[in-house]
Amino acid sequence: MQVLKRPILALALLAVAGSAIANKPNIFAEGAKAENVHHVGDVWLGHASRADETYDYNIAVAKFAPGARLDWHLHPAGQQLIVVEGTGYYQERNAPVQIVRKGDVVKCTPGVEHWHAATPDSGVTYIAITGNEPTQWLEPVDAEMYLNVGSGNPDH
Repeated sequence: MQVLKRPILALALLAVAGSAIANKPNIFAEGAKAENVHHVGDVWLGHASRADETYDYNIAVAKFAPGARLDWHLHPAGQQLIVVEGTGYYQERNAPVQIVRKGDVVKCTPGVEHWHAATPDSGVTYIAITGNEPTQWLEPVDAEMYLNVGSGNPDH
């Protein structure tokens, strides 16, 4: 019976640890719900650090509800996204959509048009490190294309 007790104990410890990890608090406040000006769906944005005379970049935390997506846009001074929770999409103009997950780092090259989003079924949260130049917003992402990501269509 000792052989059976150890796996049961191990499973019990994993269940307790998993519960503790799932209930861990975020290290950043959720931020304010953003007005739906350059996106579809619910997005919360918080600024962890703003650019100043010494540091020429902003650090923000963005939380997307499932189905939320940004319009096409570009960052003149570039951006890096560090995905800290969930699953999302990232696409550069004329390139395939990439699926991004917790732990992924996305480097948005300066001046390259792109969009990023949560998936329809999963929210995504990331830390964004952005050069201190205003984002240039473009057209909305096509809803049909967004909903068909992963459908096997090579155009998506």
